[in-house]
Amino acid sequence: MNQANILLVDDHPMLRKGVAQLIALEDNLEVIGEVSSGDEAITFAVEHNPDLILLDLNMKGLSGIDTLSALKRANISAKVIIFSVSDNETDVLQALKFNADGYLLKDSEPEELIEKINHAIIGEFVISEPLTQILAKSLRPQKQTNILQTLTPRELENLKLIASGKSNKEIARKLGITEATVKVHNKNLFKKLEFKSRVEAAMWAVAHKLNF
Repeated sequence: MNQANILLVDDHPMLRKGVAQLIALEDNLEVIGEVSSGDEAITFAVEHNPDLILLDLNMKGLSGIDTLSALKRANISAKVIIFSVSDNETDVLQALKFNADGYLLKDSEPEELIEKINHAIIGEFVISEPLTQILAKSLRPQKQTNILQTLTPRELENLKLIASGKSNKEIARKLGITEATVKVHNKNLFKKLEFKSRVEAAMWAVAHKLNF
């Protein structure tokens, strides 16, 4: 397995060092940079193209959300995971609104953090377990009970595969159908669930524990 390169963005040096030491124990992960501000993060990401960015939410200067937005506008290919002490609903939903690829809490167990990082690298949407109820409550709560009944078995299967980070081409290969057919299924389920993006679909699936 190729090593995945990670950039740590946090204005607390001790936390950066601790996370870097934890990641260094993993053969398939490597911290290639540690920076303390959003501006430094953007510059580093453009120059070094990391696979994943672990981004603090509350920093001096450019905030985590502003940094996230700038990274997305710059078309950085890295997965960007918010890494924060805040479990505030507004913070979580704002991060996801700006297309964060996940939201992890700083009090996560070390094993969980590494597991989530590995899942994020392969394209899965990741979120700390205590936050899934926030998503379940906030993402169209009126649909929680009956919405899945409106999906066909194939649409439900597509939704699960989207949540696990699979591209349309990978879904087509796994299900033995054409990519065009996958797009039709996705269009139908997005319409039924009123999703605007794959990220939102993945968020909803994770919140309802469909990412398996």
